[in-house]
Amino acid sequence: MTAASALKTYFNAEDICFGEGGLIPAIIQHALSGEVLMMAYMNAQSLQKTLDTGRTWFFSRSRKQLWNKGESSGHFQEVVSIEADCDRDSLLVRVLPHGPACHKLTRSCFPHSAPSLLALDDVLAQRMAAADASSYTHKLLGNENLRLKKLGEETVELVMALVQKDKERAAQEGGDLLYHLLVALRGVGANLEALLEVLAGRAK
Repeated sequence: MTAASALKTYFNAEDICFGEGGLIPAIIQHALSGEVLMMAYMNAQSLQKTLDTGRTWFFSRSRKQLWNKGESSGHFQEVVSIEADCDRDSLLVRVLPHGPACHKLTRSCFPHSAPSLLALDDVLAQRMAAADASSYTHKLLGNENLRLKKLGEETVELVMALVQKDKERAAQEGGDLLYHLLVALRGVGANLEALLEVLAGRAK
């Protein structure tokens, strides 16, 4: 099998144990946040197409055919790596999603999983698009001076809590700072995912 240029693989193709119907379950995970996005099935052909194209391809058990995630919706998944588990009978596919993973247009197919910071960032994007004048987030996004002022204030308050070794207040102020940081990033057209990509690059 030949992998797309930047895609990393952690398995030997000949060792993959395809199950009934020649299928293997594939767990799709956000490469930056670690969030589980969905689960689908691959066969040898869809796995090969995933490796060749760098985007996820699956096998539909109901339609009995291959399908490319995002082909109709545009919500494709850029594959970062594929790893087989210890028994070689399931795959972990780490991706950078371009849009919701679920057909119900939610970030993940597991709606009751713990919310991630990226999910919070999605909420900020929704508030930005909604243009609700009563929304504090919308107010911050529309006022650069206020946005930066609040970011500075929250930074100082967190530092003070740390100096005082007040762990409960530090956690609260840290949460406030993260929120205002995400809003500030959105205010200049950036987002949390861009920040995480920078950190991931530095980790390498």
